[in-house]
Amino acid sequence: MATKKRKVADTKVDKNKIYSLKEASTLVKDINCTKFDSSVDLHIRLGVDPKKADQAIRGSVTLPHGTGKTKKVLVLCTPDKEAAAKEAGADFVGLDEFITKIEGGWTEIDVIIATPAVMPKIGKLGKILGPRNLMPNPKTGTVTNDVAAAVNEVKGGKITFKVDKAGIIHASIGRVSFASEKIEQNSQELINAIIKLKPVTAKGTYLKGLSMASTMSPGIVIDTKSVQN
Repeated sequence: MATKKRKVADTKVDKNKIYSLKEASTLVKDINCTKFDSSVDLHIRLGVDPKKADQAIRGSVTLPHGTGKTKKVLVLCTPDKEAAAKEAGADFVGLDEFITKIEGGWTEIDVIIATPAVMPKIGKLGKILGPRNLMPNPKTGTVTNDVAAAVNEVKGGKITFKVDKAGIIHASIGRVSFASEKIEQNSQELINAIIKLKPVTAKGTYLKGLSMASTMSPGIVIDTKSVQN
């Protein structure tokens, strides 16, 4: 059953209107239904076939204003890299003890960074980490020897994204407490990164649909033409 706040929010979104990114970035702040600082999410529907390897879009982008959330980072590495990871601000650093913990069901982290040397050991965790989007991957910069730089990027607002089975990318790009300009700029940065990854083999319209919503609020449909600059 919808709350009073949700009912009011629903009246503020015109279901027959397609908003510009600028309009949506302002409206999303006005229709927040929660008492907490809700996450603002973008949902981007692409004209790709995720079953084809070259169309399974995934990547990373550093949002100019961060996400508003401090991410918990685990670095899996050999002992010679541990000091650099800790100095950069990693929340957890190690290898075997964390592999055992993850095998036991522990996934209380947001990002895992690993060095190439330890990837053979981590491979067996794929069934646990894959569905949670936690598996380190060179394409998203989370498999690297420069663990300090990778930790700094994540803590500084770097996010990873990938298309799901339905051809949609879901990503958190900020908080409702952000100024509307920051929501707009973070959104545009993510969209630009996704546009750059358009596969040569993708036929027809690439950016098929775009919407924005905060936690528990109604979705705002955005005109894809307003973001393709």
